[in-house]
Amino acid sequence: MTGLGPLGPAGVRRVRGWATRAAATARAAHLTAAYRAGGMEVVRNPHLTAEWARHAIHSPALLSAVRRAIGPDIAVENTFLVIKWPGRRPFEVPWHQDGINDRIVLDPRRSVAAWLALTDADETTGCLRVFPGSQRRGYLAYDAEPDAGAVRGRAFGIAGVDPSEARPLPSQAGDGCLMDVRLVHGSDSNTGTGVRIGLNIRFVAPLGYTVRDGSDPSLYPVSGTGWQLHPSTRSIHERGARP
Repeated sequence: MTGLGPLGPAGVRRVRGWATRAAATARAAHLTAAYRAGGMEVVRNPHLTAEWARHAIHSPALLSAVRRAIGPDIAVENTFLVIKWPGRRPFEVPWHQDGINDRIVLDPRRSVAAWLALTDADETTGCLRVFPGSQRRGYLAYDAEPDAGAVRGRAFGIAGVDPSEARPLPSQAGDGCLMDVRLVHGSDSNTGTGVRIGLNIRFVAPLGYTVRDGSDPSLYPVSGTGWQLHPSTRSIHERGARP
């Protein structure tokens, strides 16, 4: 699908204050201490196990922005926490689009991606780099990169983009952005001195997704009443949560 999409010409919109700067920084310090020894770089679906991540996806500032984009009935299809450690092996995320991979295709009219900063992120620490307006081209051909480490399985290797047209999107802890799920973006390795931590979220409205093999996407509803009897949603409240 081509066209502007729910976030307008640029395909990206800032989200201010999903958390206070102090709260985001404190959570980042906790996560840094928890994962430093093992060098963990990506934690998949932390909203299923961690109360802090569920709190983040229910942020009033974030949900207000998502509702304006895709309506009142909102569910989370996927989350992952990305940690870029300073002074370790390179961790570059190649150009990709959040709404398509080998497992799922999201409807850009009924879905949106969010990126939330838990630490400050600038060009030295590997902030997001986006191609404003690239969503107008629709979903692009990509090469799967099975050896991309912890982020494998996403759509990588998009051709036909000029890196000089990418724009850095620095963020302060507690802020973030929404992106059209077709927006081409990526990030460089962390060459700074501090850790860079961000939470990625894919939000969908009803009928906003297609699972390629026809399996249940196991959505997690966060807003609206349209999910109560939806067959692809599940409750996680009986699961144990960790900080």
